[in-house]
Amino acid sequence: MDLRPDEISSLIKEQIKHFADQIESKDVGTVMTVGDGVTLIHGLDNAMLGELLLFPGDVYGMVMNLEEDAVGAVLLGDEGSIKEGDEVKRTGRIIEVPVGDGLLGRVVNPLGQPIDGQGEIVYQHTRPIEKIAPGVMTRKSVDQPLQTGITCIDAIIPIGRGQRELIIGDRQTGKTAIAIDTILNQKGQNIYCIYVAIGQKNSTVAQIVEKLRQGGAMEYTTVVSAGASELAPVQYIAPYAGCAMAEEWLEEGKDVLIVYDDLSKHAVAYRTVSLLLKRPPGREAYPGDVFYLHSRLLERACRLDDEHGGGSITALPIIETQAGDISAYIPTNVISITDGQIFLQQDLFNSGIRPAIDTGLSVSRVGSSAQIKAMKQVSSSLKLELAQYSEMQAFAQFGSDLDAATKATLEHGQRVREVLKQAQYSPRSVDQQVMTLFALKYGYTKQIPVAKINQFMDELYQNIQNQHPEMITDIQQQKSISDELSLKMKDVINAFVENFLKVNKEG
Repeated sequence: MDLRPDEISSLIKEQIKHFADQIESKDVGTVMTVGDGVTLIHGLDNAMLGELLLFPGDVYGMVMNLEEDAVGAVLLGDEGSIKEGDEVKRTGRIIEVPVGDGLLGRVVNPLGQPIDGQGEIVYQHTRPIEKIAPGVMTRKSVDQPLQTGITCIDAIIPIGRGQRELIIGDRQTGKTAIAIDTILNQKGQNIYCIYVAIGQKNSTVAQIVEKLRQGGAMEYTTVVSAGASELAPVQYIAPYAGCAMAEEWLEEGKDVLIVYDDLSKHAVAYRTVSLLLKRPPGREAYPGDVFYLHSRLLERACRLDDEHGGGSITALPIIETQAGDISAYIPTNVISITDGQIFLQQDLFNSGIRPAIDTGLSVSRVGSSAQIKAMKQVSSSLKLELAQYSEMQAFAQFGSDLDAATKATLEHGQRVREVLKQAQYSPRSVDQQVMTLFALKYGYTKQIPVAKINQFMDELYQNIQNQHPEMITDIQQQKSISDELSLKMKDVINAFVENFLKVNKEG
């Protein structure tokens, strides 16, 4: 077909007009199936694992399966506006959350969006929720204590900055209470805190936030909440989002405490997602990579060496057991990843021993490295004394005539138990713990009736605070008890015991 000169001219002009235009390629897919918060998409050939996808109605999804002819994604919003045949766009971004000091004092969802009604969050940048844990060569050994304010833990099962200590036990045994007390005790310790609530009731999270606010802890705390009513994929990403927020402060050389409450519900959410994506089920219907689910999360807790800023992330994961069975699948997985566990027992809780910590089954693999010297000096024999007491107690039930040594062991054990009892939301300072354990170690509690032990310990510390504050200053500065200070403390406590017995006898 012949073209006239004017036609050729117009074609050339048209091409010149669009010469600067660029070809724009869009990676777009089509929804094949949707339901139960999971969707199968055809056509996204270049999608990345963990990438955010944009669905109609501004609903986001996350790629979790890369199959031969389709992509499996989980929805992070309402699926009501999505139907088969809808167009899906790639964003080119791996799922990420806002980070920085703007999150302090706020309650956010796992996408970093505020849910506390206090307006938008001001942040400078974001971080991907998944990250490879720091390597061994960038880490430093754990030797700085993270004080929980709970005497039983700080004295017998100490936690260090950069450690991963599991809190495990049946429901309603005080697991969350230990974590909240630890957060409350970080006031003035220059430690940032993150509390991740997974599958908790919104009312429970609201109560925890209120308690933290009353204790002045929200100033240095961020709460990440994926409630029980949230979709399983949202619950699944919650701990990773919290960890990404913590890593921002870690890289600034700061110390962070993060609580995962709880990873049993996290594993259930992941199982739900995996089964809906038609991944093959394994033991107890959990997918084969359920160990990796928690190991890649908890390995991110560490203490960096000075070259890399010297910051730390201390993780307190919580696991709920069924009838005290710590040999179940998920509990054994997490026990093998962590650096020790605090085991809470239903029987102890019901008998009025709070916190209900079983010191026989509980362990810290960091041990006395995470204690100041003064605490080591006064607490070294406590675990053995409690073990002897438990053994003698069982024996004493069958024997009526006990020798003097057995009686003395039982009476001392009762007093140790009383000293380690502690009310919720009342953390104790290190110097208070050292003073009370010193009095216990050197037998000043022998003459005090068991029922009055706690009153004696509280009044003793108040007396030292008021009359001999220099003793507390010495412990705080030296971090140890010198021979001179030890003699002085013995004289002061001895005089106080005499006065206490006299006053209470008259009373």
